Amino acid sequence: MSGGAVAESARAEKGKGGRRKKRRISILIDMTPMVDIVMLLLIFYMVTTVFSMPQAMEINLPPEEDKEPVPVPECRLLQLRVDSENRFFWNRCNVADSLPKLIPSMNAADDTTGYQVNSDSLRALLVNLNRDVEKLNTLVLIHRNAKYNAMVDILDEIDLLERSWNAVTAERLGIKPEDLNTAEYKDEKYSYRYAMGEWEDKDDRIVVEALRVALGGGEADGETN
Repeated sequence: MSGGAVAESARAEKGKGGRRKKRRISILIDMTPMVDIVMLLLIFYMVTTVFSMPQAMEINLPPEEDKEPVPVPECRLLQLRVDSENRFFWNRCNVADSLPKLIPSMNAADDTTGYQVNSDSLRALLVNLNRDVEKLNTLVLIHRNAKYNAMVDILDEIDLLERSWNAVTAERLGIKPEDLNTAEYKDEKYSYRYAMGEWEDKDDRIVVEALRVALGGGEADGETN
């Protein structure tokens, strides 16, 4: 009886839990080839990637000997004002009873995004006035709280107008646009005349009154140019 009990007990221990415990097999992964591949890919992307070049705006400054102030007739002066809300105003012939006009916005009056200058209207204004007024000069006045891109937009339009004008002139003369930089064609090259002015307190009063008139808040005395 005792031998049978021992055998039965041994069978019970063997079948405990229903399964035998498996031996763990240790696995060693060699990461060296993967590191080599990562380094090769990194070097490949560093060599083949094209980095964006810094964008610079070219501004032609007058020579040192031309720093003397030059008088400009009022009717040859275009004034562009940008107020603290980035609204664009313009006027020509700076007389006492005139108010600047608001350049139209791209957005509708009920648009919650607010005013955004219509670049096509700004471009058409610059093109038409420079075509109609000989030796037109532009004075740009920007409020200290206006966004920086307001100035960039104006200078971009000036640069575009200058380039397109010279391209047409070069085509008419049968030369390349860069040939206008030579002494032979220097009188044919068109250079936009403009200056950056300092915003003053009077400009705040001018644009407030101009905006009131533009939005139908009242009529100004005199004719708006």
